[in-house]
Amino acid sequence: MQRIAQIVRLRPEALTRYLELHASVWPDVLRTIRACRITNYSIFLREPELLLFAYFEYVGDDFGSDQARMAADPVTQEWWSITMPMQQPLDERPEGEWWAPAREVFHLD
Repeated sequence: MQRIAQIVRLRPEALTRYLELHASVWPDVLRTIRACRITNYSIFLREPELLLFAYFEYVGDDFGSDQARMAADPVTQEWWSITMPMQQPLDERPEGEWWAPAREVFHLD
C-alpha cells in the first residue's frame, strides 16, 4: 500500500460549486476511483488560503497504469472538465503534474 498526498489551490469564485459537487460525487466517478485501486480517499480544504489537500491510499501494483485507466474513463474526463477549471495548480509542482505532491514526514498506524 502506498500513501499519497497532494495539494492544489481552489479558485475563490469556485468555492461554493466545488463543495456542492464533492458533497455528491457522481457514482461512476467513485466506481472508477475504486476500480483503479484507490482507497481511503479524502480531500480537505484549508481556508482562507483555499488550499485543497488530497490524501489517498493506492493498493495496486502499477500506479501509472491505474492512473492512465482513470484518465481514459469518459465519465471521469467529464468530471475533470468541470472540476479542473475550479483549481489553480501550485507553481512548485513537477512538470506535467496538476496536483503538487506532499512528502510524508510522519505516520502512525
